[in-house]
Amino acid sequence: MEHVIKIPVRMLAEYVFKTGSIESGFKTASSFSEGSRIHREVQKNYQEMDQSEVYLKTEIEFDNLLFIIEGRCDGLLFSGEKTTIDEIKSTSLALESIEENSNPAHWAQAECYGYMFLKEHQKDEIDIQLTYVHKTSGDKKFFKRSFTKDELENSVKGMVADFAPYARLQAEHGLKRDQSIKKLDFPFPRYRQGQRQLAGAVYKTIEEGRTLFANAPTGIGKTISTVFPSVKAIGEEQIKKLFYLTAKTTTRQTAEEAFSLMIKKGLEIRTVTITAKDKVCFTGEGKCSKEHCEFADGYYDRINGAVLDILRNEAILDRCCIEKYAKKHRVCPFEFSLDLAYAADAVICDYNYIFDPKVSLKRLFDEQKKKTVLLVDEAHNLVDRGRDMFSAALEKSPFLQLKREFKEKNHSLGHISKRLNDYFIQLRKQAGFSKTIEYVEPLEELNQLIAEFMEHAEKELLRGSAGESDLLLETFFVAQNWQRISSLYDERFIVYALIEKNDVRIKQFCLDPSHLIKQAGKSFKSRIFFSATLNPMGYYRDMLGGDSEDYVSLIPSPFSSEQTDVKIQSLSTRYKDRTRSIKPIVKTMSDLVHNYPGNYLFFFPSYQYLNMVLEEWSISNEDICTIVQGTGMNEEERAAFLESFTADNQGSLVGFAVLGGVFSEGIDLKGDRLNGVVVVGVGLPQIGFERDLISKHFAAIGKNGYDYAYVFPGMNKVLQAGGRLIRSEDDTGRIVLIDDRYLHNKYQALLPDAWKKFTLLY
Repeated sequence: MEHVIKIPVRMLAEYVFKTGSIESGFKTASSFSEGSRIHREVQKNYQEMDQSEVYLKTEIEFDNLLFIIEGRCDGLLFSGEKTTIDEIKSTSLALESIEENSNPAHWAQAECYGYMFLKEHQKDEIDIQLTYVHKTSGDKKFFKRSFTKDELENSVKGMVADFAPYARLQAEHGLKRDQSIKKLDFPFPRYRQGQRQLAGAVYKTIEEGRTLFANAPTGIGKTISTVFPSVKAIGEEQIKKLFYLTAKTTTRQTAEEAFSLMIKKGLEIRTVTITAKDKVCFTGEGKCSKEHCEFADGYYDRINGAVLDILRNEAILDRCCIEKYAKKHRVCPFEFSLDLAYAADAVICDYNYIFDPKVSLKRLFDEQKKKTVLLVDEAHNLVDRGRDMFSAALEKSPFLQLKREFKEKNHSLGHISKRLNDYFIQLRKQAGFSKTIEYVEPLEELNQLIAEFMEHAEKELLRGSAGESDLLLETFFVAQNWQRISSLYDERFIVYALIEKNDVRIKQFCLDPSHLIKQAGKSFKSRIFFSATLNPMGYYRDMLGGDSEDYVSLIPSPFSSEQTDVKIQSLSTRYKDRTRSIKPIVKTMSDLVHNYPGNYLFFFPSYQYLNMVLEEWSISNEDICTIVQGTGMNEEERAAFLESFTADNQGSLVGFAVLGGVFSEGIDLKGDRLNGVVVVGVGLPQIGFERDLISKHFAAIGKNGYDYAYVFPGMNKVLQAGGRLIRSEDDTGRIVLIDDRYLHNKYQALLPDAWKKFTLLY
């Protein structure tokens, strides 16, 4: 055989028979775990001789391809000489609405199992039963048919014939890809200092199926140093796929450029970039249903043709390319990108497609994960992003509105909304004059009320209220997320209630995301966490789910301290001292720009502080071209801001920006595009209730809570902002750090070695 194709039964059946439209506006709360529970409930009632979860496998030759089809049959039922394949499906649809031919893919799946069984046991006939179970009531509906071996063989071979063009395309691509990888050299004339060390550490980690934490300086070329060895590992059959995960659009573009460079050097590889739904939606509304969108209507009838077309003709499937083919085939560009992610060799996307329980790519089977590496870029960002992904909040006001809206229309839904509203009122009374209440244990009564609300809301939405009541749909999704997070709740969480005037907000807050980050990544063969600022390493390894057995690589900076002129101004920028700090800060910045004309970025801990300094700056520096980062800038505005920094600017240019914002990391202003950086403050997050909860949690388990909640995250922003300056061996520039805390031992220890040769400004 020319190629061997392994395919699960379900994937084969759905590829051939899945039809219809995308309906993502409302999905039932039935999760995979709930579906598994329902399967077990049905299987418990099998007779003694019956079997459940039976592994079946067969081989079929077609067009010089060998297909190995495998899967687990839900049930094998035996009655005298009769054998029945039982295919169990849980559903939230009313059973009376389900007909025998409602879903051909369900029959196709069961027919595959029937054929496998008959072939293995050399029998001629079998019965196939579809068992639909209503997930709320537990009621069942059965459909049964009898098949001969010849009928099933024709059915399965027909599916294989339909799947074969895609299978051949993938197999032939894989052969070309692996041959090209073997010939591929590092795409630059030479390795920069530190690149070979990082690339070697990445390859070894993948080879051994381990986890690596790599601190590699800004400017050495981390992207190519992680992607290149990962591609080499694909060619050596260590892995079959890689995910390049990042938090920002700019770093996604850097990854695309790295693959593009290797493709120009002869690499045959397919990359897919997943762009957020709200950015690529052709209608701009994000409503995925046949009523609202022509690209959702009939999506599954056209998607196979669209996938084959783009894979035959393109290698870099970025946003522009995907949109072009999506329009051609009239398919949703976002869902198209998700479908392509399963076919690609490399996927470039946000962290949430792997780590977020709301979003993650559900069709990645464990077998595929075992042959996949995760490259987590700017991994320091995953700590707070992880907290957000694993937290959930509820507010009182939607339940009050739903109580009023459904009081007459749906008594049950109106009543449960009232009970939830009453629960929030009771919490407000319990709080008295306090604005917050903390709970270590989960709120079981609230969780039960939410479960009841979900049940009644689901029934109403299935009746079509999703179109009538946007509030019900939105609240359903919020409640669904609350339920999802409550299933993860443990000692690393806390629940708190926040009293805000007439409203009450309750949050399940993830204090420590490390365990859940580790759980989300553990099925993959290898995990590479890398950043220029995994410092201190112990903190980041701890917060990203690492342990003492993981590899650590600390790449020294290839840049000399002579390239950077570092100055520290010992001035308090604490909140109480900010007003009197403004004039000295403006004088320092003015002197810097007038004495050393060029392009500068000035970073501030908040927009409020930025605007206070900007007002004073504008009075005495009207001759300096000044641009300012605004809140909520779109992509075009961000691009315009960065394009202002040109190497041939006439006179000086100053950009005012915030620490931790879009311009403080992930941007590359090489050479004279940037001549200096000023950082005001030490970047500490604003003192607040949640940060104090984090501090208390880590203090209670023996860590330095204040450092974990404030100092380490804050100084990371400083290091990232300063890292914008030196991007190559030829760059030079000035960094001014304005805060007296930079002279304290704790903060000194967190500065890069190249910054420690500083002079004091008075």
